[in-house]
Amino acid sequence: MTKDNQHPFFRPLWRRIAVILVCVGWAVLEFATNAPGWGMIALGFTAYAVWAFLLTYNPPAENKE
Repeated sequence: MTKDNQHPFFRPLWRRIAVILVCVGWAVLEFATNAPGWGMIALGFTAYAVWAFLLTYNPPAENKE
């Protein structure tokens, strides 16, 4: 069993970066609409995504059956 961030869907770098950019966009939208609480939550998701998808990402092993 793999961790959620090691799902084969996230193997391509562009998909991991896309998730991070969506989180950043969400944070910007929340701050722009004067909702700093939700903006901070979105920044927290962004920080976790950077940590999980860029800094500590370990691609899943290939299945050879």
